[in-house]
Amino acid sequence: MKSRFNRADRNAGFTLIEALIALIVLSVGLLGVAGLEMTGLRANMSSASRTQASYLANDIMNRMRANLDAARANAYQVSYGGVISGTTLAANDVTAWLAEISLVLPGGQGQISVDTTTKLATVSVQWVDGHVGCGSTGCLLSFTTVSQL
Repeated sequence: MKSRFNRADRNAGFTLIEALIALIVLSVGLLGVAGLEMTGLRANMSSASRTQASYLANDIMNRMRANLDAARANAYQVSYGGVISGTTLAANDVTAWLAEISLVLPGGQGQISVDTTTKLATVSVQWVDGHVGCGSTGCLLSFTTVSQL
């Protein structure tokens, strides 16, 4: 007596199973690539914020060098969250700088201090970075540069 199913009939559905497994493997691979792309985008945005902070710190440092006497007299002094009043060139420089920081960087603030003895200027820019591994509230990052006036 012959079997009801010959060898060709038993293997008929095998290609469908192979196709489904290949589709699952391909889907997992594509999800991995999408995850890598998102991580790269977040790192790129974080890098852009760091570049802007560096640019802004150097911007005020150059403004201070252009107005050297006022900078050495500590006319550019401002702390995080502080404001500077007056209509002098130094006050206008700091006001414009602080406005640009808050416009360009999320939660951005700036701080400037000058040691009148050594003539060393310290410029710090801080901002909230929610792009790379900082959780839902973000990380408070800062960029600081020190230069001789």
